[in-house]
Amino acid sequence: MSEAENLSFEPDWRFWLIYVSLCLISFAAAVDNTIVFTALPSITRAIGGSNHYIWIANSYVIASTAVMPLFGQVSNIFGRRVPSIIAVTIFALGSGIAGGASNVAMLIIGRAIQGVGCGGIFVLLDIIICDLVPLRWRGQYLGPIVGAGGLGSTLGPVLGGALVKAGWRWVFYITLPFSGLALLVMTIYLNLKHDREPSWRQKLIRTDLPGNALFVASITAILVGLIMGGVTYPWSSYHVLVPIVLGCVGWVSFHVYQMSPTWCPEPTIPPRLFRNRTSTICFILSFLSGMLLEWIVYFYPLYFQALKGASPLRSGINTLPFNACLMPAAMIAGVMMSKTGHYRPLHITAYALVAVGLGLNATLDAASSTVTWVFFQIILALGIGCTFVTLLPAIQAGLPESDVASATSLYAFFRSFGFIWGVTIPSLILNFRIDKGLYTISDPIVRDLMANGGAYEFIAGGNIQHLPTTTMVQVLELYTVALRLSWLASIAFALLGFFLVLGEKHIELRKELDTDYGLQDMEGHDKQADAVDEVKVLDVRSENILP
Repeated sequence: MSEAENLSFEPDWRFWLIYVSLCLISFAAAVDNTIVFTALPSITRAIGGSNHYIWIANSYVIASTAVMPLFGQVSNIFGRRVPSIIAVTIFALGSGIAGGASNVAMLIIGRAIQGVGCGGIFVLLDIIICDLVPLRWRGQYLGPIVGAGGLGSTLGPVLGGALVKAGWRWVFYITLPFSGLALLVMTIYLNLKHDREPSWRQKLIRTDLPGNALFVASITAILVGLIMGGVTYPWSSYHVLVPIVLGCVGWVSFHVYQMSPTWCPEPTIPPRLFRNRTSTICFILSFLSGMLLEWIVYFYPLYFQALKGASPLRSGINTLPFNACLMPAAMIAGVMMSKTGHYRPLHITAYALVAVGLGLNATLDAASSTVTWVFFQIILALGIGCTFVTLLPAIQAGLPESDVASATSLYAFFRSFGFIWGVTIPSLILNFRIDKGLYTISDPIVRDLMANGGAYEFIAGGNIQHLPTTTMVQVLELYTVALRLSWLASIAFALLGFFLVLGEKHIELRKELDTDYGLQDMEGHDKQADAVDEVKVLDVRSENILP
């Protein structure tokens, strides 16, 4: 057995300072992602622009998703430190602009700037952890980062509801202290090695500016179409179809451009990332995981409000079993992968649990007991949580360490892109089934309110429970059938994930950390590289010892 096989990871105090700062900024970015949901009605009342609420909420999502691959390439060229500081600074700047907005346009711009910073933060957090921690132990250390983000996402709506009482601007200002503390620690201690170009001009030449511009424009067009569809315009409207079609054409053109070494010598998303079967499968799994997570988060409140008559606040409380178990499941999965070195059994178990949980959800109706839906949520949380920290190391296992940034940014993009589809697909299914079954509703006024995409909005404010008994029973039955169809449709995506896992290959998770972006000591030396070199020397010496 070589010395490399006996290596263990023992981080020092500087690592822990950086690690805690990463957890803080992960928490702040996740809070900002969800805090606006409960505060949005108060914000639009105070600043106006109730007709633009969809852009106040989603400009953030569009901006954060579209720029993720760009931050991956930039971190390869400029190093990890400068892009990380810039991302946090952009995030803080956007928070300040949104909090100080005097009109709805300024608020939307602030939210978009926040989104750009957040997209960089989520990508660079994972990249930095991968630079500091050997592959074998990455899941273990990614777990608390994900946990901090999950806690922020869970507390965001609660904080939004509480802070709006003191003034809606605090909904955005609350992230500034976390950003400031993270910036302080990063500026002082985040000293990571990277190959330095002689000038910024040469760095900019290396950056794939045309490719990134095409990618950002294409993804933005697709997301704009998906977000407007069924909300601002009907799905058949050219306002929806044109941006989606143009975005898809642009996305395909982007990948064709990336494959040309003449036009694109240093691609943002290198085609070689897809040549490893396991890595390619896990990219798809990350999309499915993000989509199914959003599907669950989107439809459980709908179930509670429609069939149980719960208020928005109560429906949020009722989803606590899922949110409370999600992050512990991720951390346990990360530790198990670090201990065993195997990810494939965890992926099989995860998607099997999700498929079972979604199938059980299809049995829910207005009479389902609390114990029933709590148990179903726990099953889903165990499955989804297991994928949070085990997919990225599996992607990286089949790729060299030099591709860590590109692979990590693409993984983050697919996961975030899945979030949008996790709302779009179930919404289409729900509205389709509601429209198809409207003939069963005897009240013509109720039929009109629920038709053409009005099914979700009709639930708000407890409208169903205030209906006459006969109409209420009819409406509840129609929502029960529509929700069941949506849950059944989601099983297909979970089963797709399960069968894709069968195509994965076991690849040994490296215990050595051979990276060009290691943590420098106070004199500027690369500590991880020195450790790996020391192991190599020991291996050579042991091979030269005669028996």
